[in-house]
Amino acid sequence: MSAVFQLNQASVHFGSSSRAVRALSEVTLSIAPGERVALVGANGCGKSTLLRLLHGLLLPTVGQVQAVPVSEQAMLFQRPHLLRMTVQNNIALGLWLRGRSWAQAKSAALSALARVGLAELAQRNARKLSGGQQQRVAMARAWALDPQVLLLDEPTASLDPHAKREVEALMQEFANSAAAMTLIFASHNLGQVKRLASRVIYLEQGRLLADLPVADFFDGPILQQRYPAAHLFVKGELV
Repeated sequence: MSAVFQLNQASVHFGSSSRAVRALSEVTLSIAPGERVALVGANGCGKSTLLRLLHGLLLPTVGQVQAVPVSEQAMLFQRPHLLRMTVQNNIALGLWLRGRSWAQAKSAALSALARVGLAELAQRNARKLSGGQQQRVAMARAWALDPQVLLLDEPTASLDPHAKREVEALMQEFANSAAAMTLIFASHNLGQVKRLASRVIYLEQGRLLADLPVADFFDGPILQQRYPAAHLFVKGELV
């Protein structure tokens, strides 16, 4: 498969058929290897639902989704879930469950922590870390799995400015790695989108209303002419 994701008229509905809520409506898109795709839009527009659909956490109610295997993906949530154990073991556990020996898993976990600048915290209780440190641990856990695709749901939304910069720097590093990791992230921070994305997808009420290169989304005339709702969102006039 040349694309890492291919959606064809994919919809996700929640609830009974008579009162179903359409979280996503007839979304068609293709994402190629190595792309850096930002999902933007107001709260409730479908960004998180789309990420979960791509990752296989949700199935389409109608339509089709083709994706690389989940084993080749990693997903980070706004608030990472860390187990009540050491930082190193939080990372090693996933590797061990994938078949590595415990010694190999712990060694790889330490290397991953060094990659994100947290090797000195390997023996700390993961739940005692700051929010920014926990997100970097989650990044290390994802990197240790050597994924082809990294999906992130508002990874810096609850962090202070310094922690945001640290996580952004790691996202940039992952995207620029020799393996050309595909990066798909939801964000309300349009500055972050400008810095990290090569392509922007704008969602509104579950519908994909705009899909443009980042330069055209922010600076070109195409957005205003063809996607007026997305243009108002960028200007801050559509909340």
